[in-house]
Amino acid sequence: MKRLLEFLGLLAVVQGVAGLVHEFTDWNWGVVQRLGLLDGYEVYASVALLVLGGALFAAAESRKSG
Repeated sequence: MKRLLEFLGLLAVVQGVAGLVHEFTDWNWGVVQRLGLLDGYEVYASVALLVLGGALFAAAESRKSG
């Protein structure tokens, strides 16, 4: 379970960073800008993904190894 939480945390952080990079540099990658329901809220969604990733890493650290 710890590995799954770490993987999901890494995925959330990568997508959050991708969303912010897209907003500030116009690179077209990541999932945040592809969701039509988030139009106008891409920066907020990216920051939320970064926070979610941090929370998932913290949850993974609180679990026992194995």
